[in-house]
Amino acid sequence: MYQKIMVPLDGSELAECVLPHVESIAKGCSAPHVVFVRVVEPVHLPITAASYGGPAFTGEDADKVRTELDERNKTAAQEYLAGIVRRSNYDGTTLQAEVIMGKPADSLVGYAEKHGVDLIVMATHGRSGVSRWVWGSIADRILHAASVPVLIVRAPGCNPGV
Repeated sequence: MYQKIMVPLDGSELAECVLPHVESIAKGCSAPHVVFVRVVEPVHLPITAASYGGPAFTGEDADKVRTELDERNKTAAQEYLAGIVRRSNYDGTTLQAEVIMGKPADSLVGYAEKHGVDLIVMATHGRSGVSRWVWGSIADRILHAASVPVLIVRAPGCNPGV
């Protein structure tokens, strides 16, 4: 039924609560492909870091610092996903790790559309009320923007309605 399952992960244990569900779906549907995706948001330096007690970065210096930080974050994300792939074993399913740069919800929806994903499986922090309004909900944004089915797994220990 499902050919390519996308699993967005943010590096947290909470996000990883979806892994047993993904394994069951992949095995039960004989899904040939699962892709674990982590989005790295580009670093945005303040106009002048000096106002925060740091050096003032401008022009090429700022670009160099931004590039270095982006590369470090991207490398850390790649290492994290490589560990997820090493620990996972879904018989007959090809496991892939992808790191993409950008804003999480938009980047994940765009990736799903561009790469033929036909199911997205992800965790939610289970926030509601003011904390959801303040922090937003990537899962909610993906649910409303994706053109494929989205399975949202509520993490253990979340308090509904809190």
